[in-house]
Amino acid sequence: MEDDLWKALHLEARREKTTISDLVRRAVRERYWGNRERRREAMNAFVGIWQNRNDLADAENYVRNLRDDERLDRLRGQ
Repeated sequence: MEDDLWKALHLEARREKTTISDLVRRAVRERYWGNRERRREAMNAFVGIWQNRNDLADAENYVRNLRDDERLDRLRGQ
């Protein structure tokens, strides 16, 4: 971590009477987790996003073709 960032964290931790670790945890939660309601809304908006896509291959057939592949036999040396 750069010296100026470390100093800023140290000063803020002292001002808030907490630890640098706590500041970092809070910052990560705020930046990457957001609040619970925003996460829920984002997930609900995402559900089913690809359900009506006609340009994608049939997933079930794709997986079946992978399973029928001779790759496992080759890996086993057969």
